[in-house]
Amino acid sequence: MASDPPSKAKGNAKPGEKEGIAAFLNPAEMHKLGRLVLLSRYTVEGNLAGAHRSPLRGPSSEFADHKSYGQGDDPKHIDWRVLARTDKYFIKRYEDETNLRVYLALDRSASMGYSSGGGPTKFQFACHLAAALGYVIVKARDSVGLFLHAEKVDVKMDSGNSFQHLNNLLKHVQSHPPGEGSGIAKTLHEIAGSVRRRALVVVISDLLTDEAAVTKGLAHLRKQRHDVIVFQTLDPAEIDLSFKKACELEDLETGERLSVNPRGLADEYRKVFGAFLEQYQKACAGLNIDYRLVRTDQPLESFVRAYLEERRRLSR
Repeated sequence: MASDPPSKAKGNAKPGEKEGIAAFLNPAEMHKLGRLVLLSRYTVEGNLAGAHRSPLRGPSSEFADHKSYGQGDDPKHIDWRVLARTDKYFIKRYEDETNLRVYLALDRSASMGYSSGGGPTKFQFACHLAAALGYVIVKARDSVGLFLHAEKVDVKMDSGNSFQHLNNLLKHVQSHPPGEGSGIAKTLHEIAGSVRRRALVVVISDLLTDEAAVTKGLAHLRKQRHDVIVFQTLDPAEIDLSFKKACELEDLETGERLSVNPRGLADEYRKVFGAFLEQYQKACAGLNIDYRLVRTDQPLESFVRAYLEERRRLSR
């Protein structure tokens, strides 16, 4: 497994081309995203004070940091030593209010390089989605890490909560375009085995592989008590086979080609592919995993805002 340290992230941007965060999000998008928050539905373990539930409770919880004393804060948590030094009121915060650690499992297999028309490829859309979520996470002082994978994990980055860390993470994403077969099931098992403390794992993939093997990987994550979100990212033509003329289809991972008449196959294709999607939906529901089908022709910022606001309501 190739794992580059964040400080040595190298992009493949051409002279004058934007890198990192700026390559995926413009200032207007960042302004809108900065008002959002990604919440965990379950208990998490972190290392900074934040807005998420922690398994640590009571006086044995370790000190995390200070925050300014404000209306509604309990005076018993005032740090009197800090008051004596600074003449300002601060309260202590402990690990029973902890930050969220999020790991993005981003698929760069060859099939993610597909686009049926003038829109983005699945990988381009997935990268923008990952950037948007990463920005929301870091803006809230939570931490984000990365498992970028195709047949194997190509880049693994531990979680960090700085914009410099996010910038380096996205440079790695830029420098690894799609181009290999799929190994997502193996990746999910690797994440479950390597992320020791409970976290939130966001899976961004077309999931065009053996659904039974992927489901076992997702079950492994839940067995380790990780919160999991699945964004199955697909081109609209993959969902409804909307081509109008006879064409030749190519499997981007095997190179296999097949001549088809889309109009004659469309009804049966939609039935079979709909059943395929339903298997993932049912499997995720059974594992208490948050599943969303993501179409590459939908506005990204609107999707992210609607999803996060819905999740916030359900997390209360």
